[in-house]
Amino acid sequence: MIVADTNTIAYLLLGGERTFQAEKVLRKDPAWVAPLLWRSEFRSVIALYLRRGFVSLAQALQLTEEAETLMRGGEYEVTSSRLLNLVAASRCSAYDCEFVALAQELGVPLITSDSRILSEFPSTALSIEDFAS
Repeated sequence: MIVADTNTIAYLLLGGERTFQAEKVLRKDPAWVAPLLWRSEFRSVIALYLRRGFVSLAQALQLTEEAETLMRGGEYEVTSSRLLNLVAASRCSAYDCEFVALAQELGVPLITSDSRILSEFPSTALSIEDFAS
């Protein structure tokens, strides 16, 4: 099991330069989990793609359904106390710390491409490249 941040989920489904690596991560460990926040973040990414004309509304709906299917049963709440302790001890946003908090609570790695998370939480976070190799 891994905690996949929203970008990792998006890389898998939206296509792009990191899609191959995200696919390798999925093959290596298909049990992806995330804090409930991932839904709102993913919807924001899809909204951006929709507004910029990269996807149609039908494609946006399909991609969202695929993401929700991928993450079904793997969505968790994060306690505020754990989250705020991580925020206080780092330069990461509360949003980012939700993913870190979940990974630490479950004792699994957080897979991300976010350089700040990787530098602030090296014992919790692994880059998508390192995990995929």
